[in-house]
Amino acid sequence: MSYTALYRKFRPQNFEDVRGQEHIVTTLKNQLKADRIGHAYLFCGTRGTGKTTIAKIFAKAVNCENPQDGSPCGECAMCRAISAGTSMNVIELDAASNNGVENVRTIIDEVAYPPVEGRFKVYILDEAHMLTEGARNALLKTLEEPPKYVIFILATTEAPRIPITIMSRCQRYDFKRISIETIAGRMRELTDAEGVDVEEKALTYVAKAADGSMRDGLSLLDQCIAFHIGETLTYEKVLEILGAVDTEVFSRLTRCILADDIIGGMVLVEEIVMQGRDLSQFVMEYIWYLRNLMLLKASDHGDMEDLLNVSAEHLLLLKEEAKQLEMGTILRYIDIFTELSGRLRFAGQKRIMLEMYLIRLMRPQMDEDRQAVLERVRRVEKQVEQGIPAAAASQPVMAAKPVEEKVRLERAVPEDIKQIVKEWPMIRGKADHLLRSMLNKAKLSMGENGKLLLCFDDRFQADSLRETGMKEQVQSLLNEHIGKEVPFEAAAYDKSREFDAQYADLAEILHIKYEVED
Repeated sequence: MSYTALYRKFRPQNFEDVRGQEHIVTTLKNQLKADRIGHAYLFCGTRGTGKTTIAKIFAKAVNCENPQDGSPCGECAMCRAISAGTSMNVIELDAASNNGVENVRTIIDEVAYPPVEGRFKVYILDEAHMLTEGARNALLKTLEEPPKYVIFILATTEAPRIPITIMSRCQRYDFKRISIETIAGRMRELTDAEGVDVEEKALTYVAKAADGSMRDGLSLLDQCIAFHIGETLTYEKVLEILGAVDTEVFSRLTRCILADDIIGGMVLVEEIVMQGRDLSQFVMEYIWYLRNLMLLKASDHGDMEDLLNVSAEHLLLLKEEAKQLEMGTILRYIDIFTELSGRLRFAGQKRIMLEMYLIRLMRPQMDEDRQAVLERVRRVEKQVEQGIPAAAASQPVMAAKPVEEKVRLERAVPEDIKQIVKEWPMIRGKADHLLRSMLNKAKLSMGENGKLLLCFDDRFQADSLRETGMKEQVQSLLNEHIGKEVPFEAAAYDKSREFDAQYADLAEILHIKYEVED
């Protein structure tokens, strides 16, 4: 028999087995016991927090022949069929790959037929934010007034992308990130059941690496156990398998930065690279280390130590380093490394970029922002205290003209939007004279929700494009040219300032030049 992954083998089969979402479990059980079952639910939360699991338990509970305190019995024919995935009453649809109008129309046609057995037909739509605009519109009426024997459960990791028209028709439940203690406790239960010997410190680290996701935690644990089958899983082995770095390395790096030891910092990076560590993960974990320093610095009486989740020996190192750092300096470090973390995702030379940012930290005179200036002043004051003349301690800094920082994209540009930017003159050329003259003045950008933005320096033009008639014309042009629906929005920008300081200029980012027609 093939091996079953831990997160699948130990997936909760009733509400009592769910961990970390007690506020949702309690509400749903109370609804079931009082027979106040809603017709549509929206489950929102990050990956691996139990959205689909609770949806399936709820589907069993509403159809269970012998419910126990609002939870399914797990023994009746309906419970067994739903658990095995053979029940016709529970229809699970992945909206990421089945997001078209035709998929929703199939659901609408099926809704007309009552369940052959059991009380309810339950439709679980995973990644509901991926539904196209046409699919969402087709679903609206059925979602608002479904037959009394139908329940819709929509799950999403991106709640802001769910239209308000759908959200208003559903009961919304927000799933929390699961705490490190809860994940580690659940993993302890499972390793005991599997007969695996694991150090508590190792479980805590895996739980921390899971970043609030129970599923990610169990997958990482599975990976670690598989690498050392039959052996005790120690903290050091977990670090080796996950490509992670011991906290002591972060302490060494911090001391290199404090001492302006560029060579020591580069040697440390060399060690990390030669050990095969993942640099993106290293940076993210160092940000967490800086976060602990920040909390220690903000706490005068040590009342935040419970939030740090570090060992006693590492806590002593943190306290020692916190005494040597000003709060402003720590915040500057966090800001710079957070920026680095975002850029590393798309960097071809991650090591060079990490080295560049480390030098930037140790040479604040290279930066012109307020925090860098304060850091330079702090260093000069420290050198003066040590007896170095101020003139020798400081280097003349030329007054720099304020330069607005360009807006950076937080995500990659989708291929369909790239095509639109490249072929924009051809697209706007198909419009009628009035619309074409307006589109000639538009600059192309991308919003936080991944939509195409048409930006104008005239608010009236932006408002005009939001009107139904104009918007439909542009949408039709885009759809016909690309061959599928590409949602867009109109926006206005301040023409007294640089455009790329307000919005990401896609033409510049993609190195595309074209002339704007009159």
